[in-house]
Parts: sequence; C-alpha cells; structure tokens
Amino acid sequence: MTTHSTACPLDCPDHCSLSVEVEDGRVTEIDGNEVNPVTQGYICAKVRRLPEALYGPERVLEPAFRIGPKGSGHFKPVTWDEALDTIARKLVAVRDQHGGEAILPLSYGGSNGFLSQDTTDARLFWRLGASNLKRAVCAAPTGRAAMGLYGKMPGVAYEDYPHARLIVIWGANPAASGIHLMPFLQEAKAHGAKLIVVDPRRTKLAAKSHLHLAIRPGTDLPLALALARWLFENDGVDRKFLADHATGVDAFHEHAAMWTLDRAALTCGIDAHAIEAFAKLYRDTTPALIRCGWGLERNRNGGSAVAAVLALPALAGKFKVKGGGYTLSNSAAWPLTSTAAAAASPPNTRTINMNRLGEALTETTDPRVHALFVYNSNPLATMPEQEKVRKGLEREDLFTVVFDSFLTDTALFADVVLPATTFLERHELSRGYGSLSLQRGMPIIERIGASRTNHEVFLELVKRAGLAQVGDPETEADIEAAILKATPEIQGALENGNGFTHPPFGPRPVQFVDVFPRTSDMKVHLFAEELDTEAPRGLYEYAPDPGTPRFPLALISPASHRTISSTLGQLVRGQIALDMHPADAEPRNLKDGDSVRVWNTSGEVICRVSLTESMRPGVVCLPKGLWSRHTQNGRTANALAPDTFSDLGEGACFNDARVDVTHAG
Repeated sequence: MTTHSTACPLDCPDHCSLSVEVEDGRVTEIDGNEVNPVTQGYICAKVRRLPEALYGPERVLEPAFRIGPKGSGHFKPVTWDEALDTIARKLVAVRDQHGGEAILPLSYGGSNGFLSQDTTDARLFWRLGASNLKRAVCAAPTGRAAMGLYGKMPGVAYEDYPHARLIVIWGANPAASGIHLMPFLQEAKAHGAKLIVVDPRRTKLAAKSHLHLAIRPGTDLPLALALARWLFENDGVDRKFLADHATGVDAFHEHAAMWTLDRAALTCGIDAHAIEAFAKLYRDTTPALIRCGWGLERNRNGGSAVAAVLALPALAGKFKVKGGGYTLSNSAAWPLTSTAAAAASPPNTRTINMNRLGEALTETTDPRVHALFVYNSNPLATMPEQEKVRKGLEREDLFTVVFDSFLTDTALFADVVLPATTFLERHELSRGYGSLSLQRGMPIIERIGASRTNHEVFLELVKRAGLAQVGDPETEADIEAAILKATPEIQGALENGNGFTHPPFGPRPVQFVDVFPRTSDMKVHLFAEELDTEAPRGLYEYAPDPGTPRFPLALISPASHRTISSTLGQLVRGQIALDMHPADAEPRNLKDGDSVRVWNTSGEVICRVSLTESMRPGVVCLPKGLWSRHTQNGRTANALAPDTFSDLGEGACFNDARVDVTHAG
C-alpha cells in the first residue's frame, strides 16, 4: 500500500488537501492531510466515499452511442476515434447548416480546476462561434454585489475567526457545506464569541447560536436594511471610516431609512426585538465578523440583499482588526484565468443564461439549439424548471454529448457519452474560494477504463474539426504555463514548495490593512450606480413575496451533507423526504412518513414527508443535488423552481419556489 498527496477541486470553499491510500492500483481510502492548514487532517464524508463511486456501477468506462429512446440509458460501446469523429463532424455540420450559435456548451462547477474548464474547451467552442453560456446558477448575484461594493476584495481567513467576539453566519450552513469553518467557530465560541445565525431553518449550528433569526426566504434585504437604519439612528455608524473609505453613504441611508424594525419584522416574520438585539450586539462588539453565504442570493432580491449585508461592516467600522469584516468568496484572491490557455477570443455571439436552459432547448429560435455539449455539469439535476429541461433533452433533433465520469440523470439523454477522468486520475491546478489556497493536484492512479481528461478530449475535437492553429498550448505543462504566465511569483511558489501556496498578500489578510477594495478609487461603494442601473427595481428595492393563496408554502433547496451540488449523488441511498413543520402538516392532515405531492404550476414531486420543528412554519425543504432515484416520481425540487432571475447577475431564484403539499393519492 502507498500513500499519496493531492488536492480536491470539487465545488466547495474549503479546498482540502488529501491523503490517498492506494493498494494494487486501486484507491482504498481518502482522508485529509495538513498541506493545506485549513484541512487539519480530516475531510467531509462526501469525498471520503469517493472510492465507492470510482468503482461503482455508474462509472462511465468507455465511449458509447445511444441505441434506445432518449432517457432510457441504452448505449453501445464505441471507440474513441468513432466517438470523436462523430462529434466533430456533427458540430461542424450544425455550424455550417444553422450557424455556430446553434451549438450550446454547458458546464459549471463539477470541477473547479483551472485545467479542466475554459482552456481547450473554450478554444473549441469559441472557434466554432458557438453561443456563449452565462454561468449564473450560483454565485452570480453575490459576485455582482461583491464587485460593485468592494471590487471583490478578499475576505477574512478561516484561521482568524477565533479572533472575532461576534460572528454572524448569514445564508450559510458550514456544518453541511464548508465543514472546515466549524472548528474555528467552536474555538471562537470557546474564547467567548457570540454567534448569530440567519436561516429559515434551525440548523445544528443555529440551535447552538446565541441568536437565531428564522426569517422568511427572500426577506434578507429588509432585515439588513433595518439593521443599517438602526445603526444610523443609534450611534452605530463609524463616520470617520465612511468619510475616509466609502462613497454613496447618503443614498444607502435613504434606502435603509424606509425599514423600521417593526416593518422589517412583519416582512421577515420574526420579532422586532430579535432584530434590535442583533443590531445592539453588532454595534457594541469588536471584532465582529459576517460570514455571508450563498443561500440569501437564491431569490428575486438576492443581489441587493447581499449588497446590504456587505454594507454593514463598513457602516459600523468593523474592519482593520483581525477577525473583523466579512467573508464571502475568496476566488478573486487569485489573479488567474483559465482562458489564458484558450488561445482564442470569445465570439460576438448570443449569450444564453444557463438558468433558462429549458427555455433555450424548447423555445429559443433564430437559430434553434441543435447541438448541446454537457461537461462538468448535470443540468437535469441542477437547473430550474426541470420539466422544461427534460422536454428539451428528449428532442430527437437535438444532438447531445455528455462528457462525465458517471452516468448522471443528464447522461441518460445523451446521443454520445464520453468517459471523463476524476481528479484522482489527472493533473489539476485549483484554488479555494473560502480557504486562501492554490494547489497542484497529481494523478494518484492509472485512468479507469478508457477515461480521458477534459483538456485532451477538447484538444482532439479542435483538431478533428479543423480548428487547430500553430502555437496552440497543448500539453498539461503548456496549459498550466499559459495560465501562470502573468504571475511568475505564484508559479515560483508552486515550484519551490509542495505544490501549495497562499496568495501574494499572505495567508491571513486583515481587510483595510493588508487588502483593500479593488474598486477604481479603492473605496467601498455603498450605492454602486452600475448595480442600481442593473437591478430592475433599483438597488435595495424590495420585491414582495411571490406566494399566492393557492401556493402558500416557500420551498427551499439548500446544500446538504449528502452531495456537492449533484456530485456523488449516486452514493445517496434510499429516498429523501420533504421537511415540514407540524403546524403546516396539521391542517393538511399529513403525518410523519406520509407520501405527499409537492406541486405548483411547473411540476410536482412525490416523496415522503418528515415533520420537524427545525423548519419555520410556512417553509418546506427538499435539498439540492438530488438525483431522480431519490423521489418516488423521479422529480426533484428543481421541477418546482422558477426560471426567473435575481435582481443582480441574472442568478437563479430557487428559493422563490412557492408550492402546496397534499397527500400523494
């Protein structure tokens, strides 16, 4: 048995360094090591089970062509040459007959590695003149808000959380997603820090908090603005900090002034005294730290809500000390872009928002989408309006390629399935977006079956489509060198160490001491004009709840301890229940364990119900990332989610799903 070190590039903020045990060429065990100090020698149960998936029945082992109806999962094996020649020929034919925009590539965060997305794949699709994809299913509203206010300034490192005396966890559940923050929260509490949690559910973390605000989904904006108004009116604003480091203070104050504690309490469905207690703690405690997650962006007010939350540490002057300020995404800590290796420029073609994939496949014309290439993604399990997506995938005139390690729900509808390596079978370069880390991952085992890496498959397709050019970066080393070319200090740090490095500004930056806003004037833009122009109702303008008497329940679909989005969903055994408060079950005559119909005009999910007081009344929960096998009718929460856009970034509004629940009969 041998032990190897690598890094996990999956879609999680922690970016663990891994210790992988191999016996007779097979991975037998995966655990954490301390190359990345955040990992602290342990990992999540999800990745710990990866060996089951590597050798499980869903693993795609060879290229295959569909031989049965779409969705049946009936395929016949073919050679790589047959598959690649067919795909290249079909893509070129679609381009020549319908125009390049009739080709739609679809990818997202199935791997957050720099080598496996936006390198040779971008080269292929850009040179074909394909439709551009707007990747907005997650982090688009938070990214726009963070860019508008702070230019995506890096945030507080996990390791500095124990310095905080007040920590606010807003729209996040690190016990299920991003578990390496938990020990630092526990250490902070042991040192006397108070914990506030804003979440519609009483999570395990919320149950241990000093104050839990179980607000209605989509009402984070009124809560944040009411806190801001209280700070303005009760000597909670650092006027000197704002004078030195902020713009748009008066415009922000004008919007906050509309939200009294009582008005916000009525809108949010909580007690006004709880909001005031929050405000007093935040005003009176230093260092104070907000961990802003992605849960609060998943609705019609998401971008403005995040902007208002991020405004609070500037208003109250919580920066300039260890453990003070905020953490959101630290992805921008790294001045790296995979497209540096694309050797091509994005075409001036239409952009299709992935949140409206169903519409794109069923309704979009001029031209219609005739070829869909899916990789690093499982859209049938992750996009809104699941039934529209399914209807589009069922089209016989849609040529669909799915390039994946596993036979996902989406892959069942493919015309061609291609076997992809997992990160344990390839080189990779990846970075954390919570952990401030960059790591080089190495192949631990030989490739399983006939699997190939992303960059080499797309490189082959570029050549077979007649799109190759002299000087194109081709090898893994060439591609990595192109990505790192503009940052020789980062390249040197990787080469001289153990394949791990922190950002140039250091591992534990203090905001407004070591890092500053990356806006044009290096100031906080509390009222960013570009965001106000983008938001349909204007920045910080609240859009009311979309519920109706017919569909009075808010359905949320948060991350869980089971999957990383939908990755590793095949390892989730049995069916998953809808969480519901007993007060909502009683008038519907529902009992724990009953089969229920969760429905609205978009679709229905048949599943069991689990009655729990951890849910606030009026809210039900079915986690994201489920596969069709996890419910009784093969539908998930995405079948009930609208394809409407958030106010900033055109993000997904999963938590705007409004439903009713009845007996399944």
